[in-house]
Amino acid sequence: MNVPTAAELAAALAEDPDGLNEFAGLTSTTNATEEPAAPPSLIKCELTGHMATITLANDRRRNALSGQLLDELVSALEQLARVRARAVVLRAAPGAVVWSAGHDIRELPRDGADPITYHDPLERALRAIRKHPAPVIAMVHGSVWGGATDLALSCDFIVADQTAQFAITPVNLGLPYNASGIQNFIARVGAHIARQMFFTAEPIHAEQARECGIINYLVDSSQLQAHTNDLAERLARKAPLAIAVIKEQIRMLSEANPVSATTFERIEGLRSQVYASSDYQEGINAFLEKRPAKFTGGKPGDPAPAEH
Repeated sequence: MNVPTAAELAAALAEDPDGLNEFAGLTSTTNATEEPAAPPSLIKCELTGHMATITLANDRRRNALSGQLLDELVSALEQLARVRARAVVLRAAPGAVVWSAGHDIRELPRDGADPITYHDPLERALRAIRKHPAPVIAMVHGSVWGGATDLALSCDFIVADQTAQFAITPVNLGLPYNASGIQNFIARVGAHIARQMFFTAEPIHAEQARECGIINYLVDSSQLQAHTNDLAERLARKAPLAIAVIKEQIRMLSEANPVSATTFERIEGLRSQVYASSDYQEGINAFLEKRPAKFTGGKPGDPAPAEH
């Protein structure tokens, strides 16, 4: 299977926003709603016994994490908590070569506002996964890009096959990632791998992803679904209240690294220099215009660089 590179994915998304090209690979499997005026659902949620499956079903956009998709994901998790599902599998549709293309670039603010706030749909979805009382298993076939890597890392388990690769790409856009997201990466892979992933924006492939702790179980493609379902079924047979309480304890203890008010303000000040800069605007423009970005590194208020 040929997995697209970051450059190929960016060019394809910008050139064909509806995804009708060689990377789409699937006919849309979204659910039609009863209201004609309502947009089609971008996820599918199924419950079998105590095991639930949430499928990212926006194949036309390679499961780009739009506000609508993320809101539907949060709603599905809330509903599954109410019906006391004991294990949740998060996956892409069968055969998709891109698990998710990451943040929907078209929805990022371009007016100097912070692109990743506490109330951003992606941040809400990350918290919903981490706080969900049942274990959430990311079943990964294909490539995972940008904010979708953070989404997968927020799950309790990642089961993947050899096609899996993970990239975090804010430096390709001149985008300042937020402190909680970076903290999540450091906690999962360590500072040295976090630096590699953030600074290079290059994908971590399946074998290295297993070695550095991103992937819990690396299996053959033919066994991916069976292995994931077996894990979910085994978890569903455990004591659900004990799992929920232990999961919440792990979350709270892993986040129990207090940051002083001064440090937090310093972090936000540093980030604001980035999202208010010309580099951020250039990164978004270059992506949408299908061209390489030309970053200058100038901060807000700096004189324009001399032409060479």
